[in-house]
Amino acid sequence: MTAPQPRRAYWRANLRITAVLLALWFAVTFLAVWFVDDLNTVTFLGFPLGFYMASQGALAVYVVLVWVYARAMNRLDKKYGVAEEE
Repeated sequence: MTAPQPRRAYWRANLRITAVLLALWFAVTFLAVWFVDDLNTVTFLGFPLGFYMASQGALAVYVVLVWVYARAMNRLDKKYGVAEEE
C-alpha cells in the first residue's frame, strides 16, 4: 500500500529541508575543524577564523539552523494543511 501523493510530497520536502540543513551542520562542525590551519589565516573580529568558528561561530550557526528548520517546517505544514492550531 502506497501513501497518497500529498503525503509523499510532504515527506520528500521534509527530507530535502533536513538534508540541506544537515549538510550545513556538517560543514560548520567538521569542515571548519578539518581546515582550521587555513581558516586561521583569516581574521574575523580580531580573532583567527578557525578559533572564532570553534568558540562562537558554530554555536551561532546552530541556533540559526534550528530557527530556519522551525520556520521552514511551519511553512511546509501550512502548505500541506497539517499545521497546528494557533
